Amino acid sequence: MTDRRSFLKTATALGAAVAASPILGGCSAKAEKKNIIETAETPLIVPKGQGLKITGTFLDEISHDIPHQNWGLKEWDQDFQHMKAIGIDTVIMIRSGYRKFMTWPSKYLLGKGCYMPSVDLLDMFLSLADKYDMKFYFGLYDSGKYWDTGDMSYELEANKYVIEEVWNAYGHHKSFQGWYISTEISRKTKNCIETFHEMGKMCKDISNGLPTFISPWIDGKKAIMGTNLKSKEGVSVKQHEEEWNEIFDGIHDVVNACAFQDGHIDYDELDAFFSVNKKLADKYGMQCWTNAETFDRDMPINFLPIKFDKLRMKLEAAARCGYDKAITFEFSHFMSPQSAYLQAGHLYDRYKEYFNI
Repeated sequence: MTDRRSFLKTATALGAAVAASPILGGCSAKAEKKNIIETAETPLIVPKGQGLKITGTFLDEISHDIPHQNWGLKEWDQDFQHMKAIGIDTVIMIRSGYRKFMTWPSKYLLGKGCYMPSVDLLDMFLSLADKYDMKFYFGLYDSGKYWDTGDMSYELEANKYVIEEVWNAYGHHKSFQGWYISTEISRKTKNCIETFHEMGKMCKDISNGLPTFISPWIDGKKAIMGTNLKSKEGVSVKQHEEEWNEIFDGIHDVVNACAFQDGHIDYDELDAFFSVNKKLADKYGMQCWTNAETFDRDMPINFLPIKFDKLRMKLEAAARCGYDKAITFEFSHFMSPQSAYLQAGHLYDRYKEYFNI
């Protein structure tokens, strides 16, 4: 007969053996299972890599509708590394100044009452683009007067000085490879053709023909303000084609590319509008880019990182329609592993899995 002490000794020894056995589910097995999960890819039920890869991003540090992350050189350097790791080769300062705030100490704008910035972000971004062998596009100054009046011509007054000043001070950087005409429109706007043409010509004349681009939005059913998600009728594909045919006709000699924002139309409308955009760009010898927004316009909260499937569908439509390049607004807030938004790093991971990066 086994006494109580012998039974307990035998049970203890057996329990230790079970705990050590990966087959019987002890601590080693739990550790192995955890390791498998941590290193496993998310199983996809759609084909991988069918979309157009994002190879450019805006840099937004003069925004009025998303929060500043208050990064310094250390954080920005790390972000450029994250960008480079997924194939981003182009960075675009979305605007060099907005109303009274600036990214760089422009003597002209300081003389007009703008605020002195604590850091020269323009020099920082150019230096990082030099370091990581990226192209940098300079976004022009936005006085805010267009948003107040609807007349684009107000943007000419300041920018004719800003363009000259910035080129003389920063044009020596090897990464300074183009210009972004930052005024955003959706339809034929007052003086838009004349203003785009004049600003594009000024940029090209001073820089020996460096490329320029614009990033308008499509006046679709999601082109609404604030948190009101109620759909409007939206522009028809036919009307969109007619209006942008006229605009492209008037600017194509000084604007090299157009990157329509892709978030204002529904996902089942992407191919129809994208096909028109590509047809018009080809007609006028322009590059057809897409501004693949990485923030979600379908939620009552402005603005959070987009659901991966929404981004995937937009990039796949751009690939189907033969687009030349995909840029995004914008990596650092909505896709970066070090973003203030936790969801952004997860979007980065899903993107890498989808493209086998």
